[in-house]
Amino acid sequence: MNVSQPQWIVPTEQPPEWFVQAVREYAPSAGFAAQLLWQRGVQAREELPGYLNPRCYQPASPFEFGQEMHLAVERLQIARDRQEKVAIWGDFDADGITSTAVLWDGLGQFFCQHTQLSYYIPNRLTESHGLNCPGIDLLARDNCKLIVTCDTGSTNVAEILYAKSLGVDAIVTDHHTLPAERPPVTAIINPRYFPSEHQFFHLSGVAVAYKLVEALYQFLPNVPRQPLEDLLDLVAIGLISDLVQLSGDCRYLAQLGIERMQQDYKQPVQQRRRPGVGRLLEMCQKSGDRPTDISFGLGPRINAVSRIQGDASFCVQLLTSDDLNLVERLAQETELANTRRKSLQKEVSQQVAQKLKSEIDLSTTSVIVLVDSQWSPGVLGLVAGQIAQETGRPTILLSTEGEQRDKEDKVDKGDKGDKRAEEAEGAILATSHQPLATLPTPALARGSARSVGNIDLYQLVKDQAHLLHRFGGHPFAAGLSIPVENIPLFTAAINQKLRQQGSAIAVPSVQADLVVTVADLGRDLFLELKLLEPCGMGNPVPKLLIQNCWFENAWHRNQQDWRGNKVQYIKTDFNLRDDSTKTSFPGVWWGHYKDEIPTGRCDCIVELDYNSFKNKQRYEVRLIAVRTSDSLSLTPHSGLRPASLTPLTPQILDCRGMAIAPVDDTFTGDPSSLVVRTCPTCWDELRVWMRRSQFENKSLVLAWTTPEPVSPPQVWQQLVGIAKYLCRTGQTVTRVQLSQKLGISDRLLGLGFTALSYLGFYVSFQDRYFHISQEVPWHVAASTNLYATDAAYMQAIDKFAQAVREEQFQRQYFSTVPLSTIQAHAAQLGVRSEE
Repeated sequence: MNVSQPQWIVPTEQPPEWFVQAVREYAPSAGFAAQLLWQRGVQAREELPGYLNPRCYQPASPFEFGQEMHLAVERLQIARDRQEKVAIWGDFDADGITSTAVLWDGLGQFFCQHTQLSYYIPNRLTESHGLNCPGIDLLARDNCKLIVTCDTGSTNVAEILYAKSLGVDAIVTDHHTLPAERPPVTAIINPRYFPSEHQFFHLSGVAVAYKLVEALYQFLPNVPRQPLEDLLDLVAIGLISDLVQLSGDCRYLAQLGIERMQQDYKQPVQQRRRPGVGRLLEMCQKSGDRPTDISFGLGPRINAVSRIQGDASFCVQLLTSDDLNLVERLAQETELANTRRKSLQKEVSQQVAQKLKSEIDLSTTSVIVLVDSQWSPGVLGLVAGQIAQETGRPTILLSTEGEQRDKEDKVDKGDKGDKRAEEAEGAILATSHQPLATLPTPALARGSARSVGNIDLYQLVKDQAHLLHRFGGHPFAAGLSIPVENIPLFTAAINQKLRQQGSAIAVPSVQADLVVTVADLGRDLFLELKLLEPCGMGNPVPKLLIQNCWFENAWHRNQQDWRGNKVQYIKTDFNLRDDSTKTSFPGVWWGHYKDEIPTGRCDCIVELDYNSFKNKQRYEVRLIAVRTSDSLSLTPHSGLRPASLTPLTPQILDCRGMAIAPVDDTFTGDPSSLVVRTCPTCWDELRVWMRRSQFENKSLVLAWTTPEPVSPPQVWQQLVGIAKYLCRTGQTVTRVQLSQKLGISDRLLGLGFTALSYLGFYVSFQDRYFHISQEVPWHVAASTNLYATDAAYMQAIDKFAQAVREEQFQRQYFSTVPLSTIQAHAAQLGVRSEE
């Protein structure tokens, strides 16, 4: 096993002075915060108030969902007036559990809990995600007339129809992939109906559930006894656990929810609104004042219950009950499940690492596929994601543990709610929610797959569907079951497929955000970086690079669980020093021994934290990565707006997005360089330049820009307009002129000309010029499409539009693909680089 060392990427872009001064209105010393905000796309003065202060943000009304929200609240009012029984159908991950809890407490203001209002959480190990017919039967026998889903249901068309046949209506609140047509529901509230720039678009399941309750509060304002804001702490837990992008209303709700959770935790135990949340925080030694208290504390514990036990329904009680004795017992059960999860995950990780050493040659392996009869399926997704990141290769881990029946192999979400996987609940899974069959099947292996970089793992698995029993997923993650006898053939086929695609093995990398010194660490920097919280998807915890530093007083110990028993999970404490100050700074390295701390000078990447649990009350760093100084290779990464032209390797310079004078194929006339000005649409195009660079012994300058994509129908209309103009004027056009005008490649021009032929246009090419007319020479008339059917014409246009869409996706990929990935391709061709 040969795993390449992670590459460290350091940004070089600096914000303008006016922006730094604007951020200083919110913090006296804001240079670092301004740099982070600028790097992360918050670059307009008018954005700052709403981003940094939730009181300045204007949230959208729940009735932005339009008619669907009105239909939902009207049906709920009818159920209330008729005293019908209502059931909440949730999910077993942290987002699903908190969604259920929000509806349980929120709808509980309008319906009598237990008698009129109930909830149903599927069992992870026997039912999996989504509605199912046996569960619907159970609710119907209890005389339930309305099901309100949360964090699930959008694609459960068959189950919704089945419920309808039993006289049970459905309101769907969800945020996953939409079906091709509106399901036969009373209402469907799903932010995926909004455009991607809408402030609701990234709402997770718990936030959508909250918006339904908020609408009902506005619709029936005199009924609720508890303030709506009491639900915000649950919303924050679900949002941050689910790894949705924290922008728009997501960020706003998370900000307010963390404040609410912190306020409640500060109360005496007997006065807390949510004693269960407080008890969980104590068990994971957190104070509830940081987003990381959720992402590293609460979220994994809630997720662990279904991974270990299958049934996680008691977690709703844990989050909503005020019975101190009950929540103590449930919190202990949750903590034990998480301890078991960590133990299993560590066990499987060690066994996978051993198999990698003994069974896998990474120099010839593109996709890692490993199987074992003893692995617990509940943790395979977590370990697969870990191995994929460490090796830079897609990883599939399979278990044959007691697998003699089909268990609905849908996407296996990560410990912090891997919603990238859930995004794929589309047409291919829309029919996968049938009642579980008990028919015997061949000996099956069941497992999880995780991708890395920009490799579409879902498509790779789908191409081998004939070898599988069942699968489903997303480009980044998938779940599958496969007959054991097919595993060798599947492994060979999926590796061959990826090699044929020419996809580069992703070089493992660590992204640093800021370069600081030990003297910078402490309260002031912490408060400055806290301006950006809550951190999450799209706004990760800032990673700080400290160069030429060293460690002192390192020691490790086993952690203790809530009972005081030692558990086999290591934490190393240390003091960090550099030449900027004579004072050391404390830090921790989770999961590592003190012997792993390097001696002598080194460089490290850390996260700055404040440990406020009990008597510690100290600022400290969390070590993320460390290298000895002589082995460190830093890559400045300028993103889309480089501040200056910085050579990244002796042969390849990343100048994407920069204005470079068009002097031939050279860099501003420099004969020792080649400039790639046109954004590639595939690796083969870029490899041509790489080979030329190698042959001519010249540096390669990546200097393309990616224009804003035009919708494929608009591109088609532009092409038709150009064809009409050229016909009318008799003018000609070069291939380059036409490609640049339309923003498409030569290959797409050919597809476009084919579609034009259905409209009676004839395209000829002579002396490097295209001539377009509607006078078809008699000798080619027989081969044209003048008399084709409308269906064939529409098919040609659709083929062209699909190709445009795919090419735009590829251009967008090449505008942001990390330099490390390009270097990996260059290295395969022998192009010199620092790596």
